[in-house]
Amino acid sequence: MRTYEVVFIAAPTLTNEELEAFITQMQAVVQDRNGKVIKVENWGKKSMAYRIKRFRDGYYVIMTIEADGAAITELERRFRVSDFVIRFLSVRIDEDLKRSEKLKATRQRKVKTRRVPELPPQAAAEPAAEPKVANGSV
Repeated sequence: MRTYEVVFIAAPTLTNEELEAFITQMQAVVQDRNGKVIKVENWGKKSMAYRIKRFRDGYYVIMTIEADGAAITELERRFRVSDFVIRFLSVRIDEDLKRSEKLKATRQRKVKTRRVPELPPQAAAEPAAEPKVANGSV
């Protein structure tokens, strides 16, 4: 199974109930294709940088999905034929997640092997001198 992030912008003419029903329907499509919806983020209505299909704003929804390519292909097909979706984008993120985990493990390994420099014995025995202040002001 691969991990994908699917972002779509829904038309601003939808009601909240219609949007939630559409999101639930898309989750069912993924689950019917033996996929798993990990997370759904509904960012709400946001304005866009430019007009898309006569709309200046839309509902932004991000879905994180674990599935194979067939489930994502079906999801994208449904986005194309739906009147609700203005734009969509599917990105495979499992390779990026694997790369970031590898970098994190390498950093932790370097931190464990790094030694802290020790102070010389005379520097550790001397008390720290207070800084001198000119004209008595701080």
